[in-house]
Amino acid sequence: MDQLTNKKRKSEETGVPRKKYEQNLRKLHVELVKLQEWVKREGKKVCVVFEGRDGAGKGGVIKAMTERVSPRVFRVVAMAAPTEREKSQMYVQRYLPHLPSAGEIVIFDRSWYNRAGVERVMGFCTEDDAKRFLDVTPAVEKAVVESGIVLLKYWLEVSPEEQTKRLTARIDDKRKIWKLSQMDLDSYARWDDYTRARDDMFQATDTAWAPWFIALSDDKRQARLNVIAHMLSNIPYKKVTRGNVKLPKRNVARSKPLRASLRIVPDANW
Repeated sequence: MDQLTNKKRKSEETGVPRKKYEQNLRKLHVELVKLQEWVKREGKKVCVVFEGRDGAGKGGVIKAMTERVSPRVFRVVAMAAPTEREKSQMYVQRYLPHLPSAGEIVIFDRSWYNRAGVERVMGFCTEDDAKRFLDVTPAVEKAVVESGIVLLKYWLEVSPEEQTKRLTARIDDKRKIWKLSQMDLDSYARWDDYTRARDDMFQATDTAWAPWFIALSDDKRQARLNVIAHMLSNIPYKKVTRGNVKLPKRNVARSKPLRASLRIVPDANW
């Protein structure tokens, strides 16, 4: 994995051109709608896990994946830090209610693997807690898969240079500053600790029934296309046949002006 980390990737400026990216993303959006309709009709259950360092591009992949589908089918789960009550529970307990029911595709923007990564590196759990998690997770995920859930796990791999570039951009862009927390700053200084935690996680939880898929993400656009295409190729969906859709006839009375007492949103001056 160190070779993946250190491998020089094309920057966004020299990567997939925007026009080509948008053309290919449009095609993938059509396929995602087909997947959505198949999942609904067949009552299938899909769970997609995204992990990676801060700035690896998880949010961008998820946004690209979900912007043209129904949020009632594609449900994104991005959990906050555990409450005191949740801290007293079995670790995986707070994640279980978010697993998909029939007709759902659940996307975890970070997941139970917090214990193998940020919690372990930043000292929010003990080493024994982390090792116990790594020991039991394969069996838990096997139970998830045997329940009929399609489980796909993606790790977005960003280089240290590209991560620095992206986190610096968050400081300089007032639209993105909310993405940079004190935890992100503390984590930034611990690259090698996260590398060791990542490798331990892969060693323990890369199984035949729930393998990890690695997406190189220095080129954001390429990574988004790669992940969506790969996900679609790993789910045996079929096109759901629909009849021709036509708008019915309707009667519309002569237009009446709105009541003067109603409050109209004014046009903004740009």
